[in-house]
Amino acid sequence: MTSRTTLPPAPDRVDFGRTVWTWRRAGTALRVERRSVLVCAALAVVLAALAVLTLGTGSISLSPARVLSALFDPDADSRARLVVVNWRLPRLLFAIVCGAALAISGALFQSLTKNPLGSPDVIGFASGSYAGASVVMLLLGTADYLAVASGSLIGGALTAFLVYLLAYRNGLAPFRLIIVGIAVGAFLSSLTSMLLLSVSPQQAMLAATWGAGSLSGLGFEQLRATAVVFVVLLICSAAVVRPLVHLELGDDAAVALGIRAQRARLAATLVGVALTALVTAAVGPISFIALAAPQIAQRLTRASTTVRIVPAALTGAVILVGADFVAQRVDLPVGVVTVCVGGAYLAWLLARRYAGRHG
Repeated sequence: MTSRTTLPPAPDRVDFGRTVWTWRRAGTALRVERRSVLVCAALAVVLAALAVLTLGTGSISLSPARVLSALFDPDADSRARLVVVNWRLPRLLFAIVCGAALAISGALFQSLTKNPLGSPDVIGFASGSYAGASVVMLLLGTADYLAVASGSLIGGALTAFLVYLLAYRNGLAPFRLIIVGIAVGAFLSSLTSMLLLSVSPQQAMLAATWGAGSLSGLGFEQLRATAVVFVVLLICSAAVVRPLVHLELGDDAAVALGIRAQRARLAATLVGVALTALVTAAVGPISFIALAAPQIAQRLTRASTTVRIVPAALTGAVILVGADFVAQRVDLPVGVVTVCVGGAYLAWLLARRYAGRHG
């Protein structure tokens, strides 16, 4: 979304009359695309409106004024603060963090593979995280939050290592990564199904419920750890954006600009897998946010690349908060809602690409 270049000294100013806004100070220019800023601002407004709506609706309904008062006024009605802050706010913040994390992961992988289908849930990394958590719940017999989260993170990391190892042939070709990832993901999904069939119905129901992806029953204790890891991974994501943008121009052009292609791909893969595993560890697998959010953000900003992490993160947060609002109204896990919406989106995307090639 931004780029920094060194320019001759010029007066401090921001030029708002162009498609690219430029802020100059002390010989340095910060260039920001106007449309991206406006889109991000609009998404932030939509997210805020959805947040107030989510916090104010449910078995106990509160007006927007009471919701805002409960959030920002320490002397507000204690009952309203209990409902808004203690009961509903952690779930909302989880939806925002997880939606943003999945969208950034999808943006990294779609840029890495140069394919709109190259999201972590399509190429198998989410299946690896789910398989790792299932092993902890079904074979080790524990549903402890920390143990399940650790299993998910380990499963995602091992899956990424396996896919990278199988796909590497004198370099990491994007198409080979997708094919190998889909194959490994199918194998791990079958392994998880086999585990579910080999245990008692009670254990299978526990794992299957978690596997649907739900934001219920989460509090500030789990949120703190998730948010800290997300901030660290967000910084790492910002660090790998520039090499990925250059790699989209081709390896030769990237190498000419001083980019080490394979190292950049490995770093982006690790960060993307870690973001997906973080979400799976926290709330279970949530599909199609990583697939759809970067593409929607790219179309809104009219950017030439999907690896714009701020618009993608805001888009992912809006989608997941909206999906969770619907999930609470129909009493379903949010992962079920995203699968229903995402399946329709995937069908549209495949049809559009097929028509574009053969029309």
